[in-house]
Amino acid sequence: MILFKKATDLRNYLDVQAIKGNTIGFVPTMGALHEGHISLLEVSKKENNLTVCSVFVNPAQFNDPNDFKKYPVTIEQDIHMLESQGCDIVFMPPLLEMYPEGFAHGQQYDLGYLENILEGKYRPGHFQGVCRIVDLLLDIVHPHRLYLGQKDYQQCLVIKKLLELTNRTNIEIRICPTLREPDGLAMSSRNRRLSEDERSHAPIIFKILNEIKKDLKTGSLIKIKEKAKKDLQANGFTVDYVEIADAEDLSLMDDWNGDQKLVALMAASLNEVRLIDNLSLN
Repeated sequence: MILFKKATDLRNYLDVQAIKGNTIGFVPTMGALHEGHISLLEVSKKENNLTVCSVFVNPAQFNDPNDFKKYPVTIEQDIHMLESQGCDIVFMPPLLEMYPEGFAHGQQYDLGYLENILEGKYRPGHFQGVCRIVDLLLDIVHPHRLYLGQKDYQQCLVIKKLLELTNRTNIEIRICPTLREPDGLAMSSRNRRLSEDERSHAPIIFKILNEIKKDLKTGSLIKIKEKAKKDLQANGFTVDYVEIADAEDLSLMDDWNGDQKLVALMAASLNEVRLIDNLSLN
């Protein structure tokens, strides 16, 4: 495994690999790695000659500075995990390498309604920050395939939109299934911040998502969503949203004709730890 900290060094190395005809898979992360990240790495290794994993906690996508400060950083563990799992290349740039002029301002991306619903509504500016760092990373790595986790469902659609906006439609996106703990909790770096009591309550999110799936029927979806929200609140969660959306374009649905593919999405907090999850319904 080779570790790079400078973009020019990585780009020069990958240019040589491209001349050799090697295909490149790319797994962007913010570190605090878990088995969900490793599952993306494993798929990339099967489908490409080389796999690049980036580890960079991107301040531009945190609308709350305190959330950025509390984000778990486990660099030594991350390096050990990636090396033990056979990652070819790790890119760990310092802040100034990615944002030499600061990150307060930058290019704006026309994401349409995706920027203003769900995560976009509750984390203003978040997806602009995501697009900015992914745009920069793609300029450095030039991957053939990009690997993302379905847990961040809306983010996957945002990055698809980014590839369209930046004329990178030659990059294949691979959206891989959410990995879960045995009790159903979606694997997430933020899970490290849960107390023992919070951790015992957290799987209720997945249980309620499955109840939405079980209760799904044609017609109005409003009562199903309201029931799910009340159930979360009754179990100690502060709820940002519970929504059902078109699985293809994420347009929010209050009624269902029985044909459209749907996804249920929710975001809720246990004290200071905010959790998101989703589930395909049909």
